[in-house]
Amino acid sequence: MVDRAGAVFEPRPPKGRSYRADTESDGWSTPRAQLRMASVRGNAHRYYGKPRQDSAAAAVHAASGTIVFAVADGVSAAEVPELGSALACEAALGAVLDRLDAGQRPVEWAAVLRDAAAALLERGAALLDDPAPDPAKVERLLATTLVVGTACPVPGGLDVALSRVGDSGAWALDLHRAAYRALFAPKSAPDAEVVSNAVVPLPRCPEPAELAGCQLTAGQVLLVGTDGFGDPLGDGTGLVGALFARQLATEPSAAWLAHVLDFSRETFDDDRTLIALWPVAEPGPLP
Repeated sequence: MVDRAGAVFEPRPPKGRSYRADTESDGWSTPRAQLRMASVRGNAHRYYGKPRQDSAAAAVHAASGTIVFAVADGVSAAEVPELGSALACEAALGAVLDRLDAGQRPVEWAAVLRDAAAALLERGAALLDDPAPDPAKVERLLATTLVVGTACPVPGGLDVALSRVGDSGAWALDLHRAAYRALFAPKSAPDAEVVSNAVVPLPRCPEPAELAGCQLTAGQVLLVGTDGFGDPLGDGTGLVGALFARQLATEPSAAWLAHVLDFSRETFDDDRTLIALWPVAEPGPLP
């Protein structure tokens, strides 16, 4: 519970034939990084019996040790946003891994986003039984945000590069100061009275691609998440920011991250998805 809790009720099962878990969590480590990932269905979707519309995915490029990750938030107004978000994550990861295999560094992010959009258009063509569907019709079916990125081991930490479509976000959390730095522009100015909910989603690809990045060092955590996390986080100076700074000071289990992400706070009832990434110090020389 954070501040005033939301209502307590028994969640309804999602309608439809396709199964989607209420909550997913995962976690693993490489020699240079530790990753935790969780996605939880928001209370609004639990109450109305709708599926979780967020998705996340992560993988390691074995040859370089680069971690590749993606987070997506299906747009609620779409007909099957949960399918759009899952497709976008899968296609984006595959597109980045293919480019790393080909030795492309830095990754051409605009091309990765186009590949993710193409995957949505291809699935939309099958769903609509139309080999060349109007992209606007596909958007009405599968619209989704997407953040895709890489974390490459470098001396002293991880070199992080990201790109996005829509309003999902990324932050660098300084554990020493419990301070968050947004890596993408916020949805609204800090002093805005109204938060904008306007989203330009995939399969549209804004030009130029929106890019961000940082150098992640010891004592910092990279956070990549949907607005179900970003909206209650705000600028990180409130109760939600304090909660996650405290809980992520050391790497929790994946299940515990899912538990913390499922905090209860009145009015914040959207799906929440978060990938957290800690750099691991390079091993020192042998004595």
